[in-house]
Amino acid sequence: MKKILIEHNPSSAKLEVMGVFEWPIWTKEESTFPWSYDQAEVCYFLEGEVIVTPEGGEAVSMGAGDLVSFPKGMSCTWEIRKEVRKHYNFE
Repeated sequence: MKKILIEHNPSSAKLEVMGVFEWPIWTKEESTFPWSYDQAEVCYFLEGEVIVTPEGGEAVSMGAGDLVSFPKGMSCTWEIRKEVRKHYNFE
């Protein structure tokens, strides 16, 4: 099973090289909802606190300052505990 990859507090140089700050921004209030990735996604959390639980997998916590990669084909449940604001890019 493909995993969620998290890099805590990546360097601003790395984020700049990746073009993160030019990606669109997604925001969402506290909520819980199912989600499936039909494409791989890389995102960088500006604000928030989330627990993502892949189908049949372990819950993963993420939030502000985390650079996160979600694999194509993953189905999961998002539990947003603090309002989220993130840059995102589908690959």
